[in-house]
Amino acid sequence: MIIYISLLLLFVLWTVLNLIFLPSLKKEEGEDCGLVSILVPMRNEENNVKNLIKSLKELHYSNSEFLILNDGSTDRTEKKLSEEINGDHRFRVYNGKELPEGWVGKVHACSQLSRYAKGDYFLFLDADVTVHSRIIEKCLYRVKKHKSGLITGFPRFPIHPFLGRLLVPLQHFFVYFHLPIAISNLTRWPAFTAAHGAFLFFKRSSYEAMGGHEKVKSSLVEDIQLAREMKKAGFNVTLVNNTETVICTMYETNKDVWEGFLKNIYIGLGRTPLAVMLLTSFYFCFYFIPLPLAIAGLVTGDWLMLLPLLFVFIQTFIIDKASHQSVFHFVLMPLSALALIILVWTSMIRSIRKKGYSWKGRTYS
Repeated sequence: MIIYISLLLLFVLWTVLNLIFLPSLKKEEGEDCGLVSILVPMRNEENNVKNLIKSLKELHYSNSEFLILNDGSTDRTEKKLSEEINGDHRFRVYNGKELPEGWVGKVHACSQLSRYAKGDYFLFLDADVTVHSRIIEKCLYRVKKHKSGLITGFPRFPIHPFLGRLLVPLQHFFVYFHLPIAISNLTRWPAFTAAHGAFLFFKRSSYEAMGGHEKVKSSLVEDIQLAREMKKAGFNVTLVNNTETVICTMYETNKDVWEGFLKNIYIGLGRTPLAVMLLTSFYFCFYFIPLPLAIAGLVTGDWLMLLPLLFVFIQTFIIDKASHQSVFHFVLMPLSALALIILVWTSMIRSIRKKGYSWKGRTYS
């Protein structure tokens, strides 16, 4: 029991140490560093158009262009774009080309946008994102300071559906706990990196030298793969804490949450059953078991049995605080661990049975 409690305490201390190496997006570059192209792929995003366009129109950096690709939307995305842009000359809207065999839809859309763009820098955003008015200046500062080819980070996620409350915050938990951020940010080792596709700020020359989105055309986790390819090509990748400057409303329904994570998680584990078993064992032992232990401790009066859950709560609270998550989310961590286990096994079984993953009307194997 003492060893078990000590390990959980070490997890807390490691998390605090790890976060020291995660730079924030606070300082800004005051000079005009060249044209910045903001690139947004859209497929059936009518509910996100208004907030996105409003956010882009409020950007302070004047030397910028906004390119949007309507990727075969079947809803009112095109109409809403026309209404919200309302003749603003900084915006250009393109209709996406038919998806070629071997490409993932979003990756193909981003690749098309990169060919239309004229900027010295590319900022790829998802349609469900809103950004701080000085986000470009903040990214340019980090590009310059770290000599980076790519700046990326995991945004703040306002959460609505209950399943989202369990699973969405785990994105920050995985990165801030499992990724050695110092190694990620200070080396070019491809194995140590992370990225979020909702927010990718590239230096154009680095992006093109790496091979662009075409390099990862068949990847369902293209963001991580892009970061790895950048490092392989000899460029620095800087992971930042952008939760004060970028907001991403990822999923509106429990079904969206489930399908969104289902298509990524097993692939993100390298389609390796051993990785699934190790993850299952780790999260069950260290992040679910403390709950029944604490209940047993309350019943028997053994207060030592409460410590594991206390340390789980403390670690989760620290990560939630750093990522600007709900201050009460930490109490859900044992249930989050259980939901994660169910999700990863479902994703693996679907892959083994070759049923494929559905997302935005398309099916991927």
